[in-house]
Amino acid sequence: MRAVFASVKPMSPPRIPEPGTTFSPEQLSKLLDSAKEFFLLLNPSGKVQFASPGITCLLGLPPKELIGNSMLSLLHPEDSGEIVDGLAELAVSGRETSERRCRLHGSDGSCRWFDAMIRDWSSTAGTDTLLIHFRDVTDLHRMEAERQVNSEIVHALNETANLDQLLAGIHQALKKVLSADNCFVALHDANTNTFSFPFFVDQVDIVPPPPQMVGHSCTAYIFRKGVPMLIPQSEFDRLAAEGEVELVGAPSPSWLGVPLKTPKETIGVLVVQHYENEKAYDQRDLEFLSAVGGHIALAIERRRSEEDLRKKEEMFRLLFSHNPLPTWVIDRETLRFLEVNEAAVRVYGYSPGEFKRMTILDFRTDEEKIKILNYLKANSGDGLYRGHWRHRKKDGKIIEVETTVHELEYSGKRVRLIVAQDVSERHLLEQKLRQSQKMEAVGRLAGGVAHDFNNLLMVIKGHTELLRNVLPPAEEYSRKIEQIERAADRASGLTRQLLAFSRLQMLQPKVINLNDVVGDMGRLLPRLIGEDIELIIRASEGLGAVRADSSQMEQIVMNLVVNARDAMPDGGKLIIETSNVELDSVYSDKHPVVRPGRYVLLCVSDTGTGMSLETQAHIFEPFFTTKAQGKGTGLGLATVYGVVKQSGGFIWVYSELGRGTTFKIYFPRIDQPVDRLIPTAPTFEVPRGTQTILLTEDERDVREVAREFLESGGYTVIEARDGLEALGIVEKYEGTVDLLITDMVMPRMTGQELAARLKERRPNLRMLYMSGYSERAAAETLRAEPRVRLLAKPFSRGVLLRTVHELLKNN
Repeated sequence: MRAVFASVKPMSPPRIPEPGTTFSPEQLSKLLDSAKEFFLLLNPSGKVQFASPGITCLLGLPPKELIGNSMLSLLHPEDSGEIVDGLAELAVSGRETSERRCRLHGSDGSCRWFDAMIRDWSSTAGTDTLLIHFRDVTDLHRMEAERQVNSEIVHALNETANLDQLLAGIHQALKKVLSADNCFVALHDANTNTFSFPFFVDQVDIVPPPPQMVGHSCTAYIFRKGVPMLIPQSEFDRLAAEGEVELVGAPSPSWLGVPLKTPKETIGVLVVQHYENEKAYDQRDLEFLSAVGGHIALAIERRRSEEDLRKKEEMFRLLFSHNPLPTWVIDRETLRFLEVNEAAVRVYGYSPGEFKRMTILDFRTDEEKIKILNYLKANSGDGLYRGHWRHRKKDGKIIEVETTVHELEYSGKRVRLIVAQDVSERHLLEQKLRQSQKMEAVGRLAGGVAHDFNNLLMVIKGHTELLRNVLPPAEEYSRKIEQIERAADRASGLTRQLLAFSRLQMLQPKVINLNDVVGDMGRLLPRLIGEDIELIIRASEGLGAVRADSSQMEQIVMNLVVNARDAMPDGGKLIIETSNVELDSVYSDKHPVVRPGRYVLLCVSDTGTGMSLETQAHIFEPFFTTKAQGKGTGLGLATVYGVVKQSGGFIWVYSELGRGTTFKIYFPRIDQPVDRLIPTAPTFEVPRGTQTILLTEDERDVREVAREFLESGGYTVIEARDGLEALGIVEKYEGTVDLLITDMVMPRMTGQELAARLKERRPNLRMLYMSGYSERAAAETLRAEPRVRLLAKPFSRGVLLRTVHELLKNN
């Protein structure tokens, strides 16, 4: 091998003498010394014969120490092949020079980059010698490498979707600039305050660590500080002594970390480290790695955003597709359907293809088309808008819907997302609820009217009875009194129906079987309905029992049969059915007032004229009738409604014009044996007595009639206008009071309150309540107290005296 002479100068290339130029050794030494260029002169064995002084400036190596040593000892192991290839090129090609780039070791272990020009110097030196000139291009090489790495990273950011592949590619590019054999990325999870390691390569800690708490590692220190730092061993020792950091993993004498920062926050740390060379990194490496960290942070943030967007789109697609409510995406300008879900296809009957050829105007009723255009025009900004509309399905059926409209971005354009809910059934239920509330209000009004009217009837019937008892039967006025009594009886019947509707009448509920009621009625009904109507009774075997007033059940059947008869003027079929039924939660969802459970169904159907929806909405209202004037009171179905409700049941009507009507009545089924009635012989004799009775009634006329009835039976009567006056009388009265007769509803103190106060003073006192209607709380009290009775107004003298006698006979 021929000797090689090398020269190094940091920036500008040196002036190298042409081959054949003759220099004495003194002249040559002077030239090299003055140039301060790094030249090496090599003999055929590759050993250094001469080294210029510039090598000391650039690598810190004294020239004399190199004489006799192989030049290859200066080269980085990975670059020795470059010089060997250059020598081979000169030998083979016959060229005078060959250029190569390589790294040379300095005295401190660092490496610098050089452009080496190899020249055959034999003609000048007179022997086989090579002159190699080394020019320091470390900064130039770094700039070129950084530029190339930046280009590769930008390319990877744009072309690589997978984060793992992206980080691996950035790592490979990073190694072209600095030592990155040990490199990792730590990402912070704010929810758990832990680091995960999506990229991790290390020559010592080979296995990537699992997610770990942030703790006090150098990585955590950089994350908290938010600034890039070069931490050699000495700096680590100082930070550890201050309690800022602690050793995690294998120790490294040179550690470089930069925060991964987005415009909003620090999301992690990028780290490289060297386990051998404390001077492996410098300030320039820190700046470069910071720039790379910025790229990585933005890439991670972008991919996180893309992943979030993908998940949101996936969730949107999932919610959109599987939303049980019809949902569409429509073009904001053309109003055409862009997307449609399965629920819309199922509810409206159009296929997805048909929808996409339509606009939202195509299933609107004519009167709503202008309305929807004005609505969309008025609500054209961001936000949420609601509306109530009528839509036409493919089969022509009109449904009522409530819509929710959102404006959003979809596939790069402004669209509207519309969700529609069919509220037809809900509106029907709301109408039923409003009707029920209306019926409750009317019922309260009817009950109040009946109460006051019963007080008036009490006076009328009481005085007519007193008059009839004192006038001879042949008296001219007896016939007129009878007419007054008949009219009063008819009025009493009306008030009873009003009380039945308002659920305030007094019932005598027992455990009964509706088959017995229907069977007894079945023998009477044919004469009532006539021969042109066919009566069919279907009584279910094993029918359950119900708790109800049998006479009122007969009234229900009678009223419904009369209604059915009047709806079939030309004849038809009348069907009365009973059956056991189970009403489940599905039924109760459609009829919210119904509790799921076991019921007994009474069904009355006819094939008559039927009713419109408008008529059905009013049929249970008192005094509502579709019959001709004078043909009915309008209280028949109102009475049915009240009795059913007061008995704990439910009633529904199903009817269509020209197709007849069906009434379905449900009573709660109970598991108890049927009560068997024991008939008793009627008693016509009016008993008498001599006891003392306290009569408390706020209506003077009613009090007067009741007093006369009682006195006519031999009783001593003490009168009081209200509860407070009654208390005062009893307080002063020294004699015995055997019975309290009191109205239930009075000002200042109710009859129940009065009874309770008097019972404290006179425990053996018996009670008789009077009322224009029964109140449920009072009825419960009366059933539990054998010393107490309730008498409904208007009552006759005989009824009053027999009731008083019954209460006092065992006293």
